[in-house]
Amino acid sequence: MSDNFVADKYKATWVSHSSISDFLVCPRGYYLRNVYKDPLTGHKVTVTSPALSLGSAVHEVVESLSVLPVEERLTTPLKEKFNVVWEKVSGKMGGFESDTQEDEFKARGVKMLERVEKHPGPILKKAVKIPSTFIPNYYLSEEDEIILCGKVDWLEYKKKDDSLNIIDFKTGKYEEKQESLQLPIYLLLVTNTQKRKVSGASYWYLNKDNKPTKQELPDEKQSFEKVYEVAKRIKLARQLQHFKCPHNGCMKCTPLERVLRGDGEKVGVSDTKQDIYILN
Repeated sequence: MSDNFVADKYKATWVSHSSISDFLVCPRGYYLRNVYKDPLTGHKVTVTSPALSLGSAVHEVVESLSVLPVEERLTTPLKEKFNVVWEKVSGKMGGFESDTQEDEFKARGVKMLERVEKHPGPILKKAVKIPSTFIPNYYLSEEDEIILCGKVDWLEYKKKDDSLNIIDFKTGKYEEKQESLQLPIYLLLVTNTQKRKVSGASYWYLNKDNKPTKQELPDEKQSFEKVYEVAKRIKLARQLQHFKCPHNGCMKCTPLERVLRGDGEKVGVSDTKQDIYILN
């Protein structure tokens, strides 16, 4: 790229792990979640669910610990913090159909956090502090004006070799698929936004495991090629305004299509200015 290149991030195509995952499953779903904005509010739209609300609340509590000194991370019971965060997703805002359903999901969250307190592992080790308001990003390609962005759940600092270990917290029932681009994307993000090298990566399944499960670190060059290829497809789809569901309706796009048809109830606006809906 020429030295005269002037970056205009507003014109660039931004991609992330979630948006890339959306696109690979359903381009139409990608459009409805990442491009479309309600003409009345100017906001993007989303359909909430109990599982999403549970994951969001648990992540917020655990990730907030990284900015605290190690000795202060568990001085306040995590359940107390969880109760405060839960207020943001309680009732319809979290997609809960009844108090009983909400209680069941909330209990699952408490159990995960109790696991973290009993088996803190990396939680009580040095970590890189990334403010919650900052989303790391860099130009995946200046020539194509594509920016890769996203925030890793936890970056553990390894003093022995002055490196970083990527940790991703999982709150769902299913394990990440082998072909997932999550680790390749996280490797690229951390490598290009942090000064230290990445020496390892782990998934921590909080619903069943007492410690993170080590993952094989992907090759950086291959990671770039895979992510860049999909990112270029996304940019082309946006330029052509071509977003079609390969299944003529799927779980990614159908809920949002229903919202556009008026078959939904707006229950609030998220911290990131998304209109939150539940389906009737």
